[in-house]
Amino acid sequence: MTHTQDPTAAPGAARLLSAAEAAAQAIPPAFPLEATVAVNPFLGQTGGDLAMAAARLGRVAGIRLTPKRADFAARLAAGRITETDLTEAWAACADPLRPASLAALRQALGAEGPAPVALPSVADLAAGASGIEWPGVIARAIGLWASGHFDRGQALWTPAPGRSAFAAWREWATHDLTPELAGLAGFATEVAAAPDTPAHATLWAAAALGVSEAAAESVFHRLLVDLGGWAQHARWLRWEAEQTGGTDATVTDLLAIRLVWEKALLAQYHHAVAAPWRDVVAAHAAPLAPTPDQVIDAILQEAAERAHQRRLGAQLQAPLAPAGRPVLQAAFCIDVRSEVFRRALESLDPGIDTLGFAGFFGLTVAHRALGSDMEEAHLPVLLTARLSSRSGAAPEAETDARIAARASRAWGRFRQAAVSSFAFVEAAGPVYLHRLVCDAVGVGRKAPAPELAPVMAPALTAEAKAATAAAVLRAMSLTQRHARLILLAGHGASVTNNPHESAYHCGACGGHTGEVSARLLATLLNDPETRAGLPAQGIALPADTLFLAALHDTTTDAVTLYEDAAAPDHAADIAQARAWLAQAAVMARGERALRLPGAQAEDLVARARNWAEPRPEWGLAGCAAFIAAPREVTRGADLAGRAFLHSYDWRQDRGFSTLELILTAPVVVASWISLQYYGSSVAPGSFGSGNKLIHNVVGGIGVVEGNGGTLRAGLPWQAVHDGVGLAHEPLRLSVLIEAPPAAITEILARHDGVRALFDNGWLHLAVLQEGRIAARYKRGLQWEAREGLVAAA
Repeated sequence: MTHTQDPTAAPGAARLLSAAEAAAQAIPPAFPLEATVAVNPFLGQTGGDLAMAAARLGRVAGIRLTPKRADFAARLAAGRITETDLTEAWAACADPLRPASLAALRQALGAEGPAPVALPSVADLAAGASGIEWPGVIARAIGLWASGHFDRGQALWTPAPGRSAFAAWREWATHDLTPELAGLAGFATEVAAAPDTPAHATLWAAAALGVSEAAAESVFHRLLVDLGGWAQHARWLRWEAEQTGGTDATVTDLLAIRLVWEKALLAQYHHAVAAPWRDVVAAHAAPLAPTPDQVIDAILQEAAERAHQRRLGAQLQAPLAPAGRPVLQAAFCIDVRSEVFRRALESLDPGIDTLGFAGFFGLTVAHRALGSDMEEAHLPVLLTARLSSRSGAAPEAETDARIAARASRAWGRFRQAAVSSFAFVEAAGPVYLHRLVCDAVGVGRKAPAPELAPVMAPALTAEAKAATAAAVLRAMSLTQRHARLILLAGHGASVTNNPHESAYHCGACGGHTGEVSARLLATLLNDPETRAGLPAQGIALPADTLFLAALHDTTTDAVTLYEDAAAPDHAADIAQARAWLAQAAVMARGERALRLPGAQAEDLVARARNWAEPRPEWGLAGCAAFIAAPREVTRGADLAGRAFLHSYDWRQDRGFSTLELILTAPVVVASWISLQYYGSSVAPGSFGSGNKLIHNVVGGIGVVEGNGGTLRAGLPWQAVHDGVGLAHEPLRLSVLIEAPPAAITEILARHDGVRALFDNGWLHLAVLQEGRIAARYKRGLQWEAREGLVAAA
């Protein structure tokens, strides 16, 4: 179609397109299943507080962001929330809509506030007028197209590969008769007549819909939320592009697609929906503000979090100076699941020390596995790879692996192809019966043999080895008191028949296991060139200290040791470590089994192999705190697998560079994890992926419930709920750091994004002194000590 006037030249066009970009930024990214990592579902909301986010997401998604008041009332009655917690939370609220008194707040506990209702789309209004479930029709139609367009290798073919999302959809939609069969007359013709660029189509549709500049961002946000995981996958594509300085327009392409649907429905049902739609647009244009009920709910949520902080603080202790050389040191990922194992291991001998550090162990590595050309990012998603590694296999092993992989792919495609799949089942299906039965009951399945030790490619220079090793050791606060044997334990999880397998692995390793990072660091720290260069870096490692990589299986608590270099002088040390690790595993399984429905300690290994087990483990459910302090502060405290424990001694931190790294990387990643569990618990319909029992994998990128429709992102319901009640208590993360408040203040002043998380209450921050909470962070770079408000600058 030829358009005589460029819509982008119309007054206000740039502001409408800016509103589309702002709406896209309010959508959180959803990482594909191959490397699932937790994502903060409130990424676009952290510029305001919880009550404001509740107002916005109530308007565009109809979701509530806190548990029901009856839940808070039950916790108050049980003493888990005290009157002091309630009083402090009420006093800390500066919103003008705060209840006039504590009595009014307590009275509100007796009645639920009104459930939020999203402003309707044109599709919702058309459904009411026609009796046709247009939102469902749109979800199925877009889902069918998107599952092919975004496919990452699951399908044998994809339509229009390499084309932009909008162009590919437009070609598809001009030939798809599904909308017209559902009752939307002339839709294919309408699409063909639409402008052929997403920006023009957005403006064209917005003009027909009467979307004002004031309403645009809210309307667009509403429509992107309607697209669920498809919009979030598109936002991930932008996220990936932004990591290397680029951008991606897929998410705004999807908005244009959704707007075309809205325009067509408004045209068909204009007589019935035009007037109510004008009212909806006016409501979108109204200034956003929380209601008194949303403010009350935010205060109650704050009270629950202060209650947890009170109980947590009571368990900490003043650190005692460690005595003598440890008999064993073991560095684990800060993942909350390691807390249970660390506590068990330390109980076996007072000379065992454990440390906590992010599981990529400070090496930002892009790794290429045996027989693969794909580079896997073994690092937090907030960082970019600075190093490269590959499998250390010989060239002939690399060739054999490539041949085997190609044969496996060819065989798989033959079994699944449209022409041969039915014949294959008829002819060869019975042969697979024995294997199917064995796999179903976990019999005869062998764990894959570990690859040879990974190597840096290209190799580091001697100077780079020493500098990298020194930086990692300082970040771990591991610059003195080195044991003869130091374990570097990454983690992974054994699960079967689980689309979200990578979500159980190491988030700090990009959804992969921590094996590669641990083995690379152990090799680096044992390297003679590294050892020779460390004294010039101010660190001296004892000549008899050996670093040994390990992998903690968080489902079975088995620990694999990687003896990548011969160490006959340490044979006895390694044998003793194996024995301790085996004992600790038994203890950890016994504790974890108490939380898993219907589990016994001896069953946990079998659960990992069970095809039908929706809860092989709890993952990070329950996470509620991040503590950066010497281990002596938390040693002996039963933190129930709910705390990220990062070893940190500020007295060894020159210039507070390690503190800055902790606040800007591990703390932010932990907040993503915490808020994903929070969102999947309080708003599972929007922020969770639904019921595992009816999941189907789509395109290798995510799951749908049933046979199609909207892609679901977030955690499955079985990951946060035990069938009776929530297994995850929805709390925003409490960050406790033993460091001078002034140092923390200076860092926050340099990092606006991190500061916003604390200023707006998405994270809580407190400082520890001698194992006690000494001051709490308040908005505006201030601290509140027990004696009152103190400036921290």
